[in-house]
Amino acid sequence: MSSDVPDVPDENVAADVEHVRIEDEMEQSYIDYAMSVIAGRALPDVRDGLKPVHRRILYAMHEMGVSSGSSHRKSSSVVGEVMGDYHPHGDSPIYNALVRMAQDFSMRYPLVDGQGNFGSMDGDPPAAMRYTEARMAPIAEELLEDIEKDTVGFTSNYDDRLQEPDVLPSAFPNLLVNGSSGIAVGMSTNIPPHNLGEVIDATIHLIDTPDAEVADLMEHVKGPDFPTGGNIVGKDAIYSAYATGRGRLTVRAEFDVEENPSGKSRIVITELPYQENKARMVERIADNVNEGKIEGVSDLRDESDRNGVRVVVECKRGANVDVVKNQLLEHHLESTFGVINLALVDGQPKVLTLKETLQEYIQHRREVVRRRSEFDLQEAEDRAHILDGRLTAVENAEEVVELIQDAEDRDAAKAALKERYEFSEAQAEHVVRMQLGSLTSAEVGEIEAEYEDVQAEIERLEAILASEEKLDAVVKDELREIKDEYDDDRRTSIVEDAGTVTREDLIPEEDVVVVMTAEDYIKRMPADQFDPQNRGGKGIIGSDPKEGDRVTTVFQAHSHDLLLCFTNHGQVYKLKTYEIPEMSRTARGKSAVNLLDLSDGEDITAVVPTDDLEPDECITMATRDGYVKRTCCDQFENILSTGIRAAKLEDGDELVDVEVTDGTKDLVIATEDGMTIRFDEDEVRQMGRSARGVRGIDLREGDHVAGLVATDDADERDLLTVTRNGYGKRTPLSEYRRQSRYGKGLIDIKTDERNGPVTDVKAVEEDDHIVVMSASGQIMRCPVADISTVGRNTKGVVIMDVDEGDSVACVDVLPAEPASEDESDE
Repeated sequence: MSSDVPDVPDENVAADVEHVRIEDEMEQSYIDYAMSVIAGRALPDVRDGLKPVHRRILYAMHEMGVSSGSSHRKSSSVVGEVMGDYHPHGDSPIYNALVRMAQDFSMRYPLVDGQGNFGSMDGDPPAAMRYTEARMAPIAEELLEDIEKDTVGFTSNYDDRLQEPDVLPSAFPNLLVNGSSGIAVGMSTNIPPHNLGEVIDATIHLIDTPDAEVADLMEHVKGPDFPTGGNIVGKDAIYSAYATGRGRLTVRAEFDVEENPSGKSRIVITELPYQENKARMVERIADNVNEGKIEGVSDLRDESDRNGVRVVVECKRGANVDVVKNQLLEHHLESTFGVINLALVDGQPKVLTLKETLQEYIQHRREVVRRRSEFDLQEAEDRAHILDGRLTAVENAEEVVELIQDAEDRDAAKAALKERYEFSEAQAEHVVRMQLGSLTSAEVGEIEAEYEDVQAEIERLEAILASEEKLDAVVKDELREIKDEYDDDRRTSIVEDAGTVTREDLIPEEDVVVVMTAEDYIKRMPADQFDPQNRGGKGIIGSDPKEGDRVTTVFQAHSHDLLLCFTNHGQVYKLKTYEIPEMSRTARGKSAVNLLDLSDGEDITAVVPTDDLEPDECITMATRDGYVKRTCCDQFENILSTGIRAAKLEDGDELVDVEVTDGTKDLVIATEDGMTIRFDEDEVRQMGRSARGVRGIDLREGDHVAGLVATDDADERDLLTVTRNGYGKRTPLSEYRRQSRYGKGLIDIKTDERNGPVTDVKAVEEDDHIVVMSASGQIMRCPVADISTVGRNTKGVVIMDVDEGDSVACVDVLPAEPASEDESDE
């Protein structure tokens, strides 16, 4: 009879239910899960540098007999063995771990000798495990050496059928040698690989000098040694990582610049930063070239093969190779390796310094050698015990044979031997199994020789176990043997930190012309855009100011110069030339509001490159009303983004020009009416930035200062004077005699209706060029040699043909290029 009535629960079941708060249960369950991931999957053990999956793969291959001397076995066979016996997880993570141990671009010293497609630096995946084959690499066997001699502890595998090692004996510091990476719950590890010989030398040094510091160990371990080579930039970051266990290393590709017969250059990349995907890097470079982010590249090829990496970046003819190189460095050829030296110490995660890592390994290796010595000592003592029994039997051979013959069976024979010769069970068992042939005199000699050898071995092992010094000597000798067998040259170089690649590094080094207008539009143009013209020409368009605007400033600078920009209001600003936007000749420019905080009506009247300044020099300034002052350069070191005061000006006065002087110069002040005065700069004492200065020239009514030049008695340059209507002349500076300050001066040029007022004066040499720009934006570059040398008090010649209603706004000098050594020799 079937019954639909449910079973009545046992009344005692409720009493067995334990009440637990769900928060506590969740917390404990998560902690258990986290520790399982930390200790059982993600983090390496500090002693052998292996995670459980790697340790199980190597031990399974050892048990299978898949050694370096055997034939390769299908990877699927190895993976199946590991998964079935030791690692209760999927086959994919096991195979991925095996693949990584076989990749010579991932492991500094691969632990698996792979045969087949095990992936590539281009990110290509490995072939399926059924197609690849593997066996242990010779160096991997060093990790398992003496594992059968009770050198490490064993625990049951996941189903209690087998035993697996807790850690491998590890004859070398594998954690540092091959590194490790992994992400656990709430923590991660990222340990770079190192050179085997360097790590072993540091280990031996620490054994000999236990109080050695990280800096001492770095005499041996220069830094990480990546399998892909490359360069580590800077030693400070390496020291920080070794001293604290954490750090950020800048890793840079190795590349060279090659010249081909056609005159074009190429950048050849031969080594990449560690874990860089080569194919993806080449693709990103190509994208940046197509987008215009990297300029000057004509072709990009990956010529890599089995012999190594070779990526070729072809540069366009005339391209600045240094700029292309810096652009590649900024975006593609440098990466950061974040060091987190986190490993399991006694089952607990811990961030370790270099010294602590080696100390933990040394402690492990001492324990391995001690346990191995104890095991070998027991084996040797057991063998000596047997040999001692054999010797006794041989010495009493006739009696032993007779005793055994008279015995009823084997057990009776053993009992008789034990009673007669006080043999142990093991000795008696061995004697009764001896063959009669072993009783010969030759065999006796061999037994005696072996007995002596065993006794010597016992003494050696007892000495090792009795002395820490001798035990350490064994550890060091075995480390040296590993080094002799497997050491190789360092692949990664350590280069000095030249600073990070900045925007300045990506700007071509060239001479530029900077143009600024009254309404604060500014731009820069390469100076070589302007071909020299004969004097008297109209020039070409150099700027296109909008209606109502006019050009106020033009000056020559180097693209990497840091400039002090002095304005007519007596302020000084600091400006990097490359910060000025580069634009075409016909462009108006861009507003300078984000570069210089100029007020209404404020114009740049003089520019001084800071590279020209020395601490004992002065900035000498001249104002429109004839005042002059000298201020020490060190007062212009800390310039705010809003500028600082350079000179105090009276109402209506303006700063006109600036020169750098050293206390040995003469000052030449030129006025708009064509007058000049020359006097010793010592007549102007040094004063602070807030001072107004002293009178330099006694101006006639309505006259104003046009410019300032510094010279001396040895100066062979000429004074170039240019007027507003485009006329000018040059006269040797030696023709301007020295006077006292605040005089009327001498006539320099006639400023009649044809010439107009003087716009500017410059000191020039025969080989210089000048750049003349009009208020409407016309610009002309003219060789100084085209302007004839004449005396003072002359009218000059036409330099620039200025249109009616236009006028010369400003003038600057392009110095002659210094002669090369070959030219100077000629």
